[in-house]
Amino acid sequence: MSAPLDIDQLHTFLAIVDTGSFTKAADRVFKTQSAVSMQMRRLEERIGKQLFAKDGRGNRLTTEGEKLLNYARRIIRLNNEAIAAFDDNRLEGTLRIGTPDDYADRYMPEIIGRFAKTHPNVELYIVCENSSSLAERMAKGELDIALVTHNPRARMSDVVRTEPLCWVASANHPLREDAPVPLAVGRRDCLWRQLACSALDADGREYQVLFTSWSSTVVAAAVLAGMAVSVLPESALRPGMKVLTSADGFPPLPPVQIGLMKRPGLSPSLMNAITDHIAACLDNISPAVVPDDLDAEPKGIGRTPKVRAGQMATSW
Repeated sequence: MSAPLDIDQLHTFLAIVDTGSFTKAADRVFKTQSAVSMQMRRLEERIGKQLFAKDGRGNRLTTEGEKLLNYARRIIRLNNEAIAAFDDNRLEGTLRIGTPDDYADRYMPEIIGRFAKTHPNVELYIVCENSSSLAERMAKGELDIALVTHNPRARMSDVVRTEPLCWVASANHPLREDAPVPLAVGRRDCLWRQLACSALDADGREYQVLFTSWSSTVVAAAVLAGMAVSVLPESALRPGMKVLTSADGFPPLPPVQIGLMKRPGLSPSLMNAITDHIAACLDNISPAVVPDDLDAEPKGIGRTPKVRAGQMATSW
């Protein structure tokens, strides 16, 4: 029977990946650099593959190291969940989370589901508003953390995910090529709207904003009805949508980033617990795939779990 992987070695492996060096990882896991190097040699011996390769003065993951990375995160996450399930000193209290509704649709089910399993005594209070309003609430101390569209010109946040921004239209309703592009977007201070309009302006493409809303449901409805074109992150694509590219006459868009805002003074235990879940869940989410069969469930979009963490209040 094969020997199991060592949890401590996997912790050190992830510390090296997250910090970018053996030296910084040694400080994080409270070991000497030689001990860290020894752990990685033993892990490579256990795997039977080289995990790191020299890259100048630093180290980079090999192909086999990249392969192990996803398994290591899942193993550590499951290990932490198992320990928390039998912890008599569980976290308690209320955690106030803010997120735009499009992020709530896509990311929150897995985040909430995992957090509820490991911290059932924590009440989650969820506020769904646009990123600008959430930043204002954070400044007033009305929220503990907020997932927002990262926009360093408007607010400070820690980037936790980067992905492509896509032009989308209805897969069942062709666009008129002789008319200005009909847009369904957020309000004027919406970063995605600004990126879309700037790209069309630079390309000399005429457009007209027909629908303005902070609600992703309203924007998606206008797109799916064939009434407008919009822009969405890759993971937010829905069945019935078609991605428009340069072949359709649409200019490329820059990638978008999701940021995490944190309230100073929040309990470190609560902060670390939720941010660890957010980082792990966002890292584990694959891009949404829009199937040809509109009745099929899109791959990469998880089913909504049942929430058991106290009462969850939602504010729209």
